[in-house]
Amino acid sequence: MLTPLAAPMARTFASPIVASRKWAEGVTFPPERPLINVSQAAPMEAPPLPLRQEIARMAMDDTSAHLYGPVLGLPELRSQIAKDWSSAYHADITADQVAITAGCNQAFTSVMSTIAAPGDEVILVAPWYFNHKMWCDMSGVTAVPLVAGDDLLPDLEEAARLISPRTRAMVLITPNNPGGVEYPPELLTKFYALARDRGIMLILDETYRDFDSRDEVPHYLFRQKGWQDTLVHLYSFSKAFRLTGHRVGAVIASAERLEQVEKYLDTVSICPNQIGQKAALWGLQNLSDWVAGERAEILSRRQAIIDGFPQLDAKGWRLLGCGAFFAYVSHPFEMPSSELAPWLVREAGVLLLPGSTFMPEGDKRAEHQLRIAFANIDQAGITELFSRLAEITP
Repeated sequence: MLTPLAAPMARTFASPIVASRKWAEGVTFPPERPLINVSQAAPMEAPPLPLRQEIARMAMDDTSAHLYGPVLGLPELRSQIAKDWSSAYHADITADQVAITAGCNQAFTSVMSTIAAPGDEVILVAPWYFNHKMWCDMSGVTAVPLVAGDDLLPDLEEAARLISPRTRAMVLITPNNPGGVEYPPELLTKFYALARDRGIMLILDETYRDFDSRDEVPHYLFRQKGWQDTLVHLYSFSKAFRLTGHRVGAVIASAERLEQVEKYLDTVSICPNQIGQKAALWGLQNLSDWVAGERAEILSRRQAIIDGFPQLDAKGWRLLGCGAFFAYVSHPFEMPSSELAPWLVREAGVLLLPGSTFMPEGDKRAEHQLRIAFANIDQAGITELFSRLAEITP
């Protein structure tokens, strides 16, 4: 007999990615009409060949790659990130302000464990990244939704209104997951100032920074005096180098906060994946041109979404946001998204996620919204996707 489940964990919803895979169980997809899977924002291909060859060399020749390493990550990788990020953001970031984690989800949970405790509040922009909401739920922290406007950008005045004595942080993602929108640097500066003035933390998740369509600096927050007292930056190597299975992420925060993060990481994972860290370091030193090519390809797919969407727009669909790996759309049907998404698997051979995954329970807008993660389909796949969606009549 099972002992009673801890209430916060039991109340936490299951991962939408895991749940959505069950929709395809028992469904046969003919060879001429295979399943189009646009549910998960993760590269489905292996890292580039030169990086795989380097990983193989490490595994065979570098005995240290198989041993425990420093809890906060390899000093060489922390230093390289500090150097590269300082250059990219025109700032002065030091290695002791960088920690390496087992992916960006662990970066988030490790930092949040130093910020919020049961009974506290954290403001999440909705549509939100579901794993951020899941952490709040299972930790006994109240996720306060800051529902974005029609442009999927958060409203500063509404954020200020939501801050209470229990608020510990605001979380922003840019380029956004699930909405795809890129937050203007001026907006980020205003949110930073609000967090600073109200004595709370601003968590900025930039997992998709390598696929931002803008060439200029995405924000100037690292140049703010005393940024360490307000800002925490999160990053993942899963997207840029396709190191999804190696689990390598990063946190940039004050050295004092990372001392507390270290306690969490030592308890949960002891150290980040050694081979993954060495692979990320090699990638930073050798794959800039390759990443530039990956960015160009993602931007071309983004443009294909924008160029092809009039086919759906004519049938009542709306493109709400598009960027990074995502298109966030609304559909014209009476069937709610939570029912439409599994229906699309069976009837159209399309697997995507419903808006109810990303919005507060009971929000009626969610049932008209869908997320399309287009990073794993090429332009021909995008054309086929739009063709199938244009044909449906649920």
